[in-house]
Amino acid sequence: MLPQSPANYSMSSRKPWSDPGFLAALLGSVSVAGFAPLELFPLPIIALAGLLYLWQAAPTPRRAALLGFIWGLGFFLTGVSWVYVSLHDVGGMAAPLAAVATVLFCCWLAVFPALVGYFFRRLMSANFWRNALLFAGLWVLSEWLRGVLFTGFPWLALGYSQTPPSPLAGFAAVLGSYGVGGLAALIAAALALGLRRRGAWLLILALLGSGALLRGMDWTQPVGAPFRVSLLQGNIPQSLKWVPERLPLSIETYTGLAQAHPAALTVLPETALPLFFHEVPREVLQALTQHGDVLVGTAVRLREGGYVNGAIAVSPGPTFATQSYAKKHLVPFGEYVPPGFAWFFGLVNIPMSDFSAGPVRQAPLKIGAQRIAPNICYEDLFGEEIIRALPEATLLINLSNTAWFGDSLAQPQHLQIARLRALETGRMMLRATNTGITAAIAPDGRVLGTLPPFTTGALQVEAIGYQGLTPYARWGNLLTLLLALLAVMYAALPALMKALRQRRSR
Repeated sequence: MLPQSPANYSMSSRKPWSDPGFLAALLGSVSVAGFAPLELFPLPIIALAGLLYLWQAAPTPRRAALLGFIWGLGFFLTGVSWVYVSLHDVGGMAAPLAAVATVLFCCWLAVFPALVGYFFRRLMSANFWRNALLFAGLWVLSEWLRGVLFTGFPWLALGYSQTPPSPLAGFAAVLGSYGVGGLAALIAAALALGLRRRGAWLLILALLGSGALLRGMDWTQPVGAPFRVSLLQGNIPQSLKWVPERLPLSIETYTGLAQAHPAALTVLPETALPLFFHEVPREVLQALTQHGDVLVGTAVRLREGGYVNGAIAVSPGPTFATQSYAKKHLVPFGEYVPPGFAWFFGLVNIPMSDFSAGPVRQAPLKIGAQRIAPNICYEDLFGEEIIRALPEATLLINLSNTAWFGDSLAQPQHLQIARLRALETGRMMLRATNTGITAAIAPDGRVLGTLPPFTTGALQVEAIGYQGLTPYARWGNLLTLLLALLAVMYAALPALMKALRQRRSR
């Protein structure tokens, strides 16, 4: 497949479906169908191949950057439209302001594919293999940057679309989500740049076959006996959660669920009890721990001042022995005020929006024979932070409150992210959420059970701990980033040498 010549390339056309800008926006938008809930995992790869074809045909690097930006707008405006829901429907921000804030946020996210387009078009050569490696390496580095700059937002990183049954899911335990995304980008490059090349098809088959073989690897081993866990979903509307008059009903909901579904460990979601932990009545703790240990999400007042978003493990007994975890990766604007943005909270109603961050490293909680590593809400987006609790932790538990995002794509997308964390760590991931999707995930990424969203109930599962380390748990993102850098350096070397010769000849 040969790219369109620059002479015939135009950002405007009488036929919208042949206009590069229109095609870029369309490709970005349809890519979202590759993620949950549809999970059409080949689609983002095919759409990315289309974008790469447009980039190769672009007459200048700037035009390629513009196409990448347009693709990003189509992708993020479709995929993270739930930002508007959280700001307007739940947060109470005026609709025009919420719409503008959502668009501006998506414009920021669209900068990253724009950068990939610019540098790919500027550094590409006539060599298929160099171009393929250049594209895959740049894509990995851009997604990693998006995941770390300004506390990071790696939502909808390409690798998350490749959960099982995608063969590429097998690489998650080795290279993590960014590495899986890089391999998906490499396949997209093979499709866009080498459709008629035998080597390109051999590359695709090798990657898919290797991934399928890796999916059969047992990187970790079970430890301890299985035990019953009850994951509670209270389905408390966010608009009522912090209303003082609603507090007795919230407590009654969770204590009733805990008593009706006995288990060795009962898990309540993020800030399930809208109180500071020291304010929780003793009789409530007695009711929650009637059948065993409980892990409850609640705010915790600090002795030195301030408060944290916590997960408290409470053991039954006369003294209610406790262990605690404090959320360390806070959500900007949702859990703390970035410098210079205090005015934002005059436009939106967000209770408890000034949390303190917990320590970077915290010991797993000892519950029975297991070592449990809690994570709260979108902390499970950051794989390299989750593995800090390994190898000590034998079980991962996520406590979330996605009521902020209403009935949107956020809930199934968040569940898909949790599946990648299970694959990366070789451990079960249990999720207790306020409105959904409460779920149990096996170490191989399979969803063992869920509760329907926006229902009140308890998901009871047989959990088991795992010990050992996957390659990703040992290396984190280091191996993937090193490979991406080497790929870009190798691919860009001819262009850099040519530029250097031209400068010397002047």
